[in-house]
Amino acid sequence: MVELSTPIKLHNVFDSTSNAVLAVNRSGIIIYCNRQVEKFLDFPSGEIIGKHVKDFFPTTGLLEVMENGRPQIDTRLALKNGTYLSNRNPIVINGKIVGAVAVFQDVTKIQNIIDELTTNNEKNTELKEMLTNILELSSDGIIAVNRDYIITMANQAFASFFNKKVDDIIGQHVKKVYNPIFPQAMETGQSEYGYVTTLNGHEIIANRVPIRKNGKIVGALGTVVFKNISDLYALSEKINNLRSQLDFYKGELKRAQRSKFTFDQIIGKNPAFAALKKTARRVAQNQSTILIRGESGTGKELFAHAIYTESERKNGPFVKVNCAAIPENLLESELFGYREGAFTGAQKGGHAGKFELAHKGVIFLDEIGDMPLLMQAKILRVLQEKEIERLGDTKPKRVNVRVIAATNRNLEEMVAQGEFRRDLYYRINVVSLNIPPLRDRIEDLELLLQHFIERFNKQFGVRVTGIDQEALAVLRNHRWPGNIRELENVVERAFNILEGKTVNKEHLPLYLFSAQKYRGLKNRGSLHQLVEEIEREAISDALKTCSGNKNQTAALLGISRAGLYKKLKRYKFDI
Repeated sequence: MVELSTPIKLHNVFDSTSNAVLAVNRSGIIIYCNRQVEKFLDFPSGEIIGKHVKDFFPTTGLLEVMENGRPQIDTRLALKNGTYLSNRNPIVINGKIVGAVAVFQDVTKIQNIIDELTTNNEKNTELKEMLTNILELSSDGIIAVNRDYIITMANQAFASFFNKKVDDIIGQHVKKVYNPIFPQAMETGQSEYGYVTTLNGHEIIANRVPIRKNGKIVGALGTVVFKNISDLYALSEKINNLRSQLDFYKGELKRAQRSKFTFDQIIGKNPAFAALKKTARRVAQNQSTILIRGESGTGKELFAHAIYTESERKNGPFVKVNCAAIPENLLESELFGYREGAFTGAQKGGHAGKFELAHKGVIFLDEIGDMPLLMQAKILRVLQEKEIERLGDTKPKRVNVRVIAATNRNLEEMVAQGEFRRDLYYRINVVSLNIPPLRDRIEDLELLLQHFIERFNKQFGVRVTGIDQEALAVLRNHRWPGNIRELENVVERAFNILEGKTVNKEHLPLYLFSAQKYRGLKNRGSLHQLVEEIEREAISDALKTCSGNKNQTAALLGISRAGLYKKLKRYKFDI
């Protein structure tokens, strides 16, 4: 592993060059930029790294370089009213293209100064001094010749290749110093960037550009981009090291973020809820499979995280899989991975599935009730045999994974109707945790409200002190079909529109006031029928409030868009 002090050294190296250096990963996400890129874009690196390269360079060729694996050497860019020379190369590690790097430099000033020197004799002395200063600031070797091959300009970085001073070579015929290639630009009129050549025994990467005056070629300019071709390979290696460190710190950050999910952060003093937390904390110490049940928005994933955090597996990975969100034809490869060549488009080298990624940790199978029957059989085998087979492979692989499953569906009814395997039901239902809905622990409402008010005070930078009694009464009367998630959305909505320090009735969404209509329904039908009737009415009111917009309705109710469509179908709304 690279020492922690290494990024500082690398950063200093890159920042010391006058060229701008930008690197992206295989997805086109910027993983590194030096100070010259920050100056060019006028953004700090924190606002550049992590963004897609096309957000800043819409016409970039870096993506094409990664696709075809061919460097783009002869490239001129016109950016921000300037002219830039750019070299783009793929980053290849162990035969695989893992990203691309672009190095570009601003030649606008140099070209303009050369033009000005040749057209205005009165300012030659001043401009030459300015040009000399500019050239000496560059760590890259720079040389220019006129039409007679006389060296008219050079900097010390170039003269040092021959152990000479600048004054020793200025005014000399270039072939008295060495036998160059770059003056060929005068003959061809073509610029060439990133060509590999030898300079006094050094293998270098250089550029050559014709110098024009009034449409005629009057000289040539040569610049050394890399003083040794090994520098380019070293740069690629350094970028790869940076990328590895970035991945490591991302993993550490995710692990640190997961650690905040403990049972102490799960709010509720309702006796049944408190007993559930106590049970969950106890079973967290074991290795048994756990099934977490409860309606949407009750906090099933929060419980799964808390169990993981307080278990012996807390130093291993926590991998979440939403069984309802992954298309059925991709679910097997996502869960179990695939070997190279398993299907058209399969990633070279194969791909590890979620179960492999969760080795020595926890895999959270959310919405397991929506898993197709074929996949249920394969999950059962993993639970029984503790091994998986990648798609297209015949060799099983052992995995050490604890499974936590969750669902908001009635698995017993699904088993009876043949929609869920009976053997899998018994396998995952070893320890069952039933999270009560918010309406069954309404005494926790004020605790939850205070929690969300404190959170959104920090997020919005305000000082809301609480909620008035009229608004609280409305919230108490509501049935909360979306549970804690719905309550969180209601509070966040109030923060977006309130102006004072108290949440009032007018800051609440209109659909909540429909709760008043439910008071006369207390003795009508079973609890299940009553809940369904209230839920249907709440959805209807929310649709009216949002003028039929499904995305807004789902957000207002605190449920996912897919969950909303299931309920619309269930209650026979016009979709």
